[in-house]
Amino acid sequence: MALPAPPETEVLIVAECWAAEADAEAIVHRAIETAAAMVEADTGDAELAVMLTDDAGIRTLNKNWRGQDKPTNVLSFPALQPPAGREPDDAPRMLGDIAIAYETTRREADDEQKPFDHHLSHLAVHGFLHLVGYDHEKDTDAEAMENLEREILEVLGIPDPYADQDR
Repeated sequence: MALPAPPETEVLIVAECWAAEADAEAIVHRAIETAAAMVEADTGDAELAVMLTDDAGIRTLNKNWRGQDKPTNVLSFPALQPPAGREPDDAPRMLGDIAIAYETTRREADDEQKPFDHHLSHLAVHGFLHLVGYDHEKDTDAEAMENLEREILEVLGIPDPYADQDR
């Protein structure tokens, strides 16, 4: 049986600090392709964008969209989906956008003594799962999302990012 087609993913590097991570774009693509193959969501005809930004850029997004005037590691913006039967035949289905901040990602990886590429992969997977409908607002939803993240990251050869956290 063939694997489902991954979504078309465009990675936009909009902050110079990402130059320190030459493989960032490839890491994000691999993480999203792996996640797409493991979720129960049809993503083959869809596209998304991942913006690799800095703390200042993500702080602005966080303030404007979530009312929180501080940087964060990752933000996801699921696209509104048109009503059934109203999609143009020639346009791809938009899943949405993900933004990842370099300095916060770097600081968290260093603080947690994790390889940067592992943490970046985790954030890309986490953001992607939000785009396809997962959330962590309720404890049961958070547990399901975290378990799926663990499974996806295991396929990527990345240890459980939640292993050292108090449950």
